[in-house]
Amino acid sequence: MNKQSTRRLALLLGGLAMFGPFSIDTIFPAFPQMAAQLGADKVAMQQTISVYLAAYALMSVVHGPLSDAIGRRRVILGGLVVFTLASVGCALSRDLATLLCFRALQGLSAGVGLIVGRAVIRDVLQGDDAQRLMSQVSMIFGIAPAIAPVIGGWMLGAGRWPLIFWFLAAFGALLIASVGRWLPETHPPQARLPLRPRHLARDYLAIAANPRFLRLAAAGALTFGGLFLYIASAPAFVMELLRLGERDFAWLFIPTIGGMTLGAFVSGRVAGRWPAARQVGAGFACCGLAAAANLAYNALAAGIAVPWAVLPMSLFSFGVALVFPVLTLAILDMYPRQRGSASSLQAFLQLVLNALIAGLLSPLLSHHGLHLALGMAAFGLAGWLFWRWESHVTRRLPPTPATPMIEPGEQL
Repeated sequence: MNKQSTRRLALLLGGLAMFGPFSIDTIFPAFPQMAAQLGADKVAMQQTISVYLAAYALMSVVHGPLSDAIGRRRVILGGLVVFTLASVGCALSRDLATLLCFRALQGLSAGVGLIVGRAVIRDVLQGDDAQRLMSQVSMIFGIAPAIAPVIGGWMLGAGRWPLIFWFLAAFGALLIASVGRWLPETHPPQARLPLRPRHLARDYLAIAANPRFLRLAAAGALTFGGLFLYIASAPAFVMELLRLGERDFAWLFIPTIGGMTLGAFVSGRVAGRWPAARQVGAGFACCGLAAAANLAYNALAAGIAVPWAVLPMSLFSFGVALVFPVLTLAILDMYPRQRGSASSLQAFLQLVLNALIAGLLSPLLSHHGLHLALGMAAFGLAGWLFWRWESHVTRRLPPTPATPMIEPGEQL
């Protein structure tokens, strides 16, 4: 691919990856208004996130294999159409039950951009070039959580909360037009696999039973979980702990996503120059330093306040952005003809953890800054331990030689 085509593909895939985070973060400033209109308490409003994530996780196991069977482009376009219609349904909802139903429908469709997009990257590029493109996509993707709550605050200034979902519907329509115009089909018919439920279940079991897959997926999911704990707790963290207003979510998200964007840029620059060991080690070192600083501040400060309360998130997200591309590409390289399935299962594990964080841990921990800091530190430590386990077992770092595809009829 030439530079212009690569740049355009990075922008398009970055945009596709953005509409998932947009669906979560744009509604955070509207939580008080939505709760008042729909007659819901704080715990019930948190379910608008956990229901979305649970549906996202459930459907994530289908997006990848479906794209392996019928092509990447069709699956992405179909998902975008469903997401756009679901966003319209959310905007027209007048009670919490109806809103949750359409939020679940959003979740069922929102994963196509991120999950299938990863497979597209690995379809068209190899090695260091793939890492550079994934880092560019991560930089664009990283903008979404930073600007989404700001956009949500602007929408509330211009109208009421349904306007946020009308914005999401318009964004979905724009992506449909962009994909139809610029995204080529990167998975040709001769490379496709039959979509047979029995074979699909067997292949998923084989991937999930691979100890190396589990170590790599757990290392990435747990490390990102430390960051997602704060993202899921944003309404309580910003408006209760920091005592800021509904238009002040940028205090949390801009430093956090700024660190992630800078980390993605550095990851692209060092691809092919640093060994994977150095990059991943540097990423986990940043996460550890950030978690220690966050714990110290929350334990010693009389009351948390900006900017000190959010600076550790910037360093932690920088470390996550260094770690994640290496782990993701390693997983995709294990299954060269089943990249969609491997990407789906990785996303499924991440999303199940995110749903548990949003639905269970966040309501428990978000009332105290020190509890959130302990949660971040625990997730970061767990991710690092899985990585150390992987390094100890293999004595070398990803990427590794590809694992042969599981052929139809082959027994586990």
